[in-house]
Amino acid sequence: MRNLVEILAKALVEFPDQVEVTETTTEKTIHLRLTVASSDMGKVIGKQGKTANAIRTVVKAAAVKDGRKVILDVDQ
Repeated sequence: MRNLVEILAKALVEFPDQVEVTETTTEKTIHLRLTVASSDMGKVIGKQGKTANAIRTVVKAAAVKDGRKVILDVDQ
């Protein structure tokens, strides 16, 4: 999951070297924290949060096969 979010985020931002994804895993949940440069926040979040929600949807669909819940937070 971490790699998937990292690839998607690096494709969107202007400074891909500042993209960092941390993953905390429990038995039933995966908590991902995406950190990007402050100037790239708008690109990752998108208008009305649509880009961030699209990333969340893709990651949740990938987690279904494992039977886990995914939580994605975006920070700067």
